[in-house]
Amino acid sequence: MAERNLALLSVVTPMLDEEGTARTFYERVRAALDGLEWELVVVDDGSTDATPQILVELAEADPRLKLLTLSRNFGHQTAITAGLDHARGDAVVMIDADLQDPPELIPSMVEHWRAGSDVVYATRTAREGETPFKLATARWFYRLMGKLSDVPLQQDAGDFRLMDRVALDALLAMRERNRYIRGMTAWVGFTQTALPYRRDARHAGETKYPLRKMVRFALDAIASFSNIPLQLATLAGFACAALAFLAIPVAIVFRLAGEFVPGVTTTVIAVLLLGGIQLMAIGVIGEYVGRIYDEVKRRPLYVVRDRVNVVAAEDERERTPAW
Repeated sequence: MAERNLALLSVVTPMLDEEGTARTFYERVRAALDGLEWELVVVDDGSTDATPQILVELAEADPRLKLLTLSRNFGHQTAITAGLDHARGDAVVMIDADLQDPPELIPSMVEHWRAGSDVVYATRTAREGETPFKLATARWFYRLMGKLSDVPLQQDAGDFRLMDRVALDALLAMRERNRYIRGMTAWVGFTQTALPYRRDARHAGETKYPLRKMVRFALDAIASFSNIPLQLATLAGFACAALAFLAIPVAIVFRLAGEFVPGVTTTVIAVLLLGGIQLMAIGVIGEYVGRIYDEVKRRPLYVVRDRVNVVAAEDERERTPAW
């Protein structure tokens, strides 16, 4: 295969309250991509600190920095999508702005892309600055997804990855609301290559993924790529029904033998058990129904409030077909 020619490389990053890292991130990206034609598409996802002012200042000084300011906080995965919608490069890199993922790794990704890889995803060999709890839950999550999902997901791989334009266009055709981009990237297929690296500690600020958001993110991932929870709810129903049918002849035998002792405790336990299983099943079904409801409303994924160095005609709503 002939080596690919890179006319433009796009780097996409979402930012939320990153005043402590915004300038350093820009400087490191600029230094890492020296010698390449590049653009940095930054999506301000509703920051409330000095991040917007810093980004506007940087964008006015360097037209290669493309700034999208969303009307409110739409979430990390949607903010990445907004940046991908506006990226114009032959290859596009997704990276967070907290500098845990080193921009200096991007040239190595480009080399793999030139050699023929359509997707180059970075896998973490070490994760500095993260608590044992987060490391353990991340490990459990990937194991769970490996068992539940029909799509093979890469262990210890986040959103830090490079995508060829053809693979990216396939990804952007998927306009679902509850987004799990690393799973969607695996789903589109193409030639994919792993690139190991050591993940650094956060440069400044606090994580934007507390436990509540991590749980929500995990639920989105499972519901987007697996129907097994629905099947488990069905199996639980069959199991309870089978136990009930087995208990009928047992109860008759005890009655005929005169050893049947009526009691409230057994009834209460049975009601609570069956009621709990039913409520859990309804909850699982509700998660899927809620996602269907989100999809049929067909609201835009995000709303852009302001742009700097970005043409308004590139708004993502033009990608959404009118039904």
